[in-house]
Amino acid sequence: MPHGALLRQQSGDPELASHVMHDYRNADLDAETRGILDFASQLTRDPTPMEESNVQGLRGLGLSDEQILSVVLITCVFNFLTRLADGLGVEFPQRMQKAIECWLT
Repeated sequence: MPHGALLRQQSGDPELASHVMHDYRNADLDAETRGILDFASQLTRDPTPMEESNVQGLRGLGLSDEQILSVVLITCVFNFLTRLADGLGVEFPQRMQKAIECWLT
């Protein structure tokens, strides 16, 4: 939720933020951003079949090796922290639940 709120603030485009939050494939994104999100999504959901061609795809979009490393590290850290919170049963405070539900709609 904090990331979605930040995107809404920084982008000035609440519709884009909602699309990215719910399903980025419905958002009007440039090829580089879509490629990064496709890569991060695959790394999150099914990393086993990933290979050099996935990295080459990002290079083909103009990303440097340093940028690709950043994409991988950010994806891995986000996944780690999400699984850590889920594994410990971390929940949003009840006072924030209504705001979260409102934001999602």
